[in-house]
Amino acid sequence: MAAPAPSSPTPFETKIPHRLDRLPWSRFHWLVVVALGVTWVLDGLEVTIVGSLAGAIRDTLKLSETEVGLTASAYLLGAVCGALFFGWLTDRLGRKKLFTITVLVYLIATIATAFAPNVWIFMLCRFFTGAGIGGEYAAVNSTIQELIPARWRGTVDLCVNGTFWFGAAMGAAASIVLLDPAIIDPHLGWRLAFGVGGALSLVILLMRQFLSESPRWLMTHGRPEEAEQIVSDIEARVAAERGPLPPVTGKPIRLVGRTHTTLGEVATTLFRTYPERAWLGLVLMSTQAFAYNAVFFTYALILTRFYGVENQHIGWFMLPFAAGNLAGPLLLGRLFDTVGRRTMITLTYAVAGILMAFTGWAFAAGLLSAWQQTAAWTVIFFFASAAASAAYLTVGESFPLEMRAMGIALFYAIGTGVGGVIGPALFGWLIEGGDRYHIMYGYLLGAALMLAAAATEWRLGFAAEGKSLEDVASPLSLHKEERVGA
Repeated sequence: MAAPAPSSPTPFETKIPHRLDRLPWSRFHWLVVVALGVTWVLDGLEVTIVGSLAGAIRDTLKLSETEVGLTASAYLLGAVCGALFFGWLTDRLGRKKLFTITVLVYLIATIATAFAPNVWIFMLCRFFTGAGIGGEYAAVNSTIQELIPARWRGTVDLCVNGTFWFGAAMGAAASIVLLDPAIIDPHLGWRLAFGVGGALSLVILLMRQFLSESPRWLMTHGRPEEAEQIVSDIEARVAAERGPLPPVTGKPIRLVGRTHTTLGEVATTLFRTYPERAWLGLVLMSTQAFAYNAVFFTYALILTRFYGVENQHIGWFMLPFAAGNLAGPLLLGRLFDTVGRRTMITLTYAVAGILMAFTGWAFAAGLLSAWQQTAAWTVIFFFASAAASAAYLTVGESFPLEMRAMGIALFYAIGTGVGGVIGPALFGWLIEGGDRYHIMYGYLLGAALMLAAAATEWRLGFAAEGKSLEDVASPLSLHKEERVGA
């Protein structure tokens, strides 16, 4: 492979964003969605395998409920570290290199998990599995947003993030088989389950070889000739399938290439140029992370401890839960591009928060059976899933191209660190105490956070639907004569 061309300090003009945004939907876009978007399927598979198989893992490795919660926190802590490290590299070295490296990290770590002999090795493997997934979020989210036409960006982003729950359904279905003593020893079954993720990641690795580097990343890093060639190739593929392309509209943008963006520039952009967007991203990411991870990572423990559900039957309860979460972004996603981001994000966070508070009270009062509890979560997370996916969309759109991966990584890391790592450990401790009312307080905390996020979105939300990424946030490499205020 030829060495990258050095960054050019000479200004140049390009219409690459307009050319990409005016393309009709094609097989190329499906390749982007499938090859990159399958990351969320992997993440859903991972957390559901551990959630559904928590009882079997606990029995094999002799874990307490608190240690089960800590293993979930180890995975999320790894995701935080991986997002920050690999996100930083993604903006420096390019999207394609990193979405190849991160899936390799995941592949190795998830297979190693299957051979963990004790809780400490298991937690270490979960940490590195999370690191691979965290890096994927930064590299993949930024690439998808940069390649999908503006008029479909919100819909695609929500649907892709929602496929987490297709992976969750896969994990739940697999657990039904792998925990059935008539089919396989449950102590061996949970170990085999991790091989499913490893096999899937190998297929992903092969598919990604057919994707090129992001033209938007190339153009901001002083490699306009490479970017132009890639866009021309994409246009030729789309035209061969869909016929003559629409004309390119809009003025060219004038850029000055750069090799990288310093952490100082990132900080200045976040806290001086876009402080309201930074606060909004932090609130949306951390609140959904707490609500999701607190409930989902420990739901198997709720079912076994308070409803007497046997380990091998947990998957049946996870399937409708996953179905509701998958349906939310798929059915509501288009509204984020038509009704608008601000209205839909506010609505989905608020409805999820109100319903979560009511369900927490009903659980504490003993009014719900196991299936009724599951039905309630299915409805709640129909809305919460769309809200959570929109949080990732928001932080991806909020900031300039040159720091997009780092921005996604930073807010994913902070949100997950604050909401995701604390949530499972807190709920594991509350469940171990055995008091329904103490657990209710945890649910009420999650509900209050979701309602606070809804209010924050209504106050600080901005319109990005149908707009080019460069119009939502001006590139840092934009020539100084063209730079305008945020």
